[in-house]
Amino acid sequence: MALIVVVHGVGQQAEGELTLHDRYFSALRQGMARAGRTIEPSDVVFASYGEFFRPPAEVLSPDPYFDAESVAPGYESELLLALWKRAALVERRVVPPDAEVLARSPVWASRALAALSRSRYFAGLADRLLIGDLKQVHRYFTDDALRSKIREAVAAQLSGDTRVVVAHSLGTVVAYEVLCARAEPAVLSFVSLGSPLGLPNLVFDRLRPAPRPAGPDPVGPDPVGPDPVGAGPRGRWPSGAKAWTNIADAGDVVAMVEDLRPLFGDGIRQVRVHNGAHAHDMASYLTEPATGGAIVAGLNDG
Repeated sequence: MALIVVVHGVGQQAEGELTLHDRYFSALRQGMARAGRTIEPSDVVFASYGEFFRPPAEVLSPDPYFDAESVAPGYESELLLALWKRAALVERRVVPPDAEVLARSPVWASRALAALSRSRYFAGLADRLLIGDLKQVHRYFTDDALRSKIREAVAAQLSGDTRVVVAHSLGTVVAYEVLCARAEPAVLSFVSLGSPLGLPNLVFDRLRPAPRPAGPDPVGPDPVGPDPVGAGPRGRWPSGAKAWTNIADAGDVVAMVEDLRPLFGDGIRQVRVHNGAHAHDMASYLTEPATGGAIVAGLNDG
């Protein structure tokens, strides 16, 4: 079995373990080479769950058509608004939302999509694809059967040989929950890339296991240390991980809370990188020497 398991993010419903390996292995190998270590293709497996989002009973499996009216009220609207606010914060050319826009729907959704089209990350991404990504995140947090299938698919790729789990975007949420549920001794290193784990209400507060309430842990401290009195809710340390490196680009629209240490503990090694115009791109994260270094450290410590 593989030394490294890589977990992808949203929008990969047409991919599988083999095609993901073909697409991203070179980027992973490049990042590790920059950190001074080579890796063989057989040492890496890409855990695929995108097929669970693929429309059933379609030979060509076309992407469904979505427009602004397809953005459902509640979770999807809130996530779209959060992305819009974040994009406007990190990119001057993205017009920020205002009170007038927020008062009307689906008009404001149309304005949000138009504004996000000026973002470096969302430029060139059709509205139907962006809305489809929103719906994938929504389904993960609201469809328990789907959530279980995805977690089982990822967990099945972990073996006694696995030393590092690398995850990107929504995949960091899946990998985090899988590592939290592991009963085996903590021998794995977790490397999260462009993670939305810290996003309040929409992600952080929906994690399983749920974050602990504010204040000291009545049972005992996490491995990374107790909460200070008066601190906010604290995410559980993933029991299956002995080390956690979180890597984020300050301009990454999805990594809305860049530094995860206040939420999950100072045991996290927090790294800021610079991916240029492709701030959230998985390949850009993988070719970064800091990512390669975190993976190499996990292998050397295994």
